[in-house]
Amino acid sequence: MSRIAFLFPGQGAQAVGMGQRLAESLPSVRKLYDRAADVLGYDLAKLCFEGPADELDSTVCSQPALFVTSLAALESLRQTSPDVVLSCEAAAGLSLGEYTALVFAGVMEFEDGLMLVQRRGAAMQEAADAQPSGMVSILGLERVEVERLCEQVRGDDTLEIANLLCPGNIVVSGTNDACERAAELAPKMGAMKAIPLAVAGAFHTSIMQPAVERLAAALADVPMSQPKLPVISNVDAQSHDDPEEIRQLLVRQVVHPVLWEDSIRAMLAQGFSQFYEVGPGRVLRGLLRRIDRSVSCQSVEV
Repeated sequence: MSRIAFLFPGQGAQAVGMGQRLAESLPSVRKLYDRAADVLGYDLAKLCFEGPADELDSTVCSQPALFVTSLAALESLRQTSPDVVLSCEAAAGLSLGEYTALVFAGVMEFEDGLMLVQRRGAAMQEAADAQPSGMVSILGLERVEVERLCEQVRGDDTLEIANLLCPGNIVVSGTNDACERAAELAPKMGAMKAIPLAVAGAFHTSIMQPAVERLAAALADVPMSQPKLPVISNVDAQSHDDPEEIRQLLVRQVVHPVLWEDSIRAMLAQGFSQFYEVGPGRVLRGLLRRIDRSVSCQSVEV
């Protein structure tokens, strides 16, 4: 029998209209958005359902919006396929999605997780505002080649690998000037494409260091329990049982590359062959196909 794992999306998967159909058809989902409004102090449902897109795309808003909408998708799956949810044996989330996975695994309560995500987004936005920076997706180069690219164009600026997503898809982050140089040189080094990403700053690099202290303080106030099922950490592609260790890893995650391909391969090595992308978009499904086309991944529509 195939082992089931859930994957929760990260920032960039948001879209205006997400969650509306579920909220209109499932009272339990509507209640999630109402609870979110009480924590956040604004109408998250209205923002998700109606936009405007530029506000929804902001780091401060997109992170809570994706967190809640992914849990709305999980609630929908509980209603339509309860056996699938009960059979799930592991979870992972891309960056922000790791918080969603931890709530699913019972490490944090919904309100605590949402409060953390809100503070995380605000801290990351503030760090980005302090240092104009960005991210560039490099397609078609291996890690060693991308590291060489960073070394060649970094100069006195910051440019680091931020996301190791799948074979031939690596994201670098750094100052705007360094990102521009990387995007220009990458095709000359053999990359298929170099795509600047529409994000607020250089996430998962040392530029986010100012956010670390604020996030650590927020995490220190949140009660955490042992996970009811393994959650694969972005930092080391391993699962952890100790709540204090999980706390420390969530702090490190902000300035550490996301080891997504390693995380997926760790689950594949443990016999997982049926995945569900629980939340908006199909990005994770696409990455999984690039890692191993033989495994199944279903998207839970929002």
